Amino acid sequence: MVEAAVAATPASWYVLWTHSNCEHLVYDQLTRSGFELFLPTLEVWSKRGEVRRRERVPMFRSYLFLRHTMDKLSYLDVRRARGLVRVLGESWDRLDVVPDSEVAAIQNLLQSGLPVLPYPYLREGQRVRITDGPLADTEGVIVRINSKKGLLVVSVNLLRRSVAVHLDWTRLEAA
Repeated sequence: MVEAAVAATPASWYVLWTHSNCEHLVYDQLTRSGFELFLPTLEVWSKRGEVRRRERVPMFRSYLFLRHTMDKLSYLDVRRARGLVRVLGESWDRLDVVPDSEVAAIQNLLQSGLPVLPYPYLREGQRVRITDGPLADTEGVIVRINSKKGLLVVSVNLLRRSVAVHLDWTRLEAA
């Protein structure tokens, strides 16, 4: 009988998608099982009732990163974690890999000590909702992004006509 030589594959970063607010649950379970995980968090202001306080929240809600050499047994061990929806990818042997450089960039940002703020991932042609100010809850389409000023031009349909308005990106979210 001839044994097949198994090439040592380097560990890669994968993305784990969790149920809402289950990032820490999945992180704790898989860390105890010996897996290397990365759950980037941000410190944000939170308001509960009338009390404002700072709390740590996941940078990417419902997502965390796993670094491992993935084989079928490891994949099945990961999938058993309570709170996990799935590992991103088509199947256990065709998982989506996050480049080391992207994870390193996130780690460097967090270790820099500089303030890191959540930034909406918005693009031209995308439907958005205004979250703040006199136009709150109005929906529109991003027509143009002006990165120098940090402003967006949003087309809002009113009476079957469009108007353009310059808005600060922090007042927008994906619709």
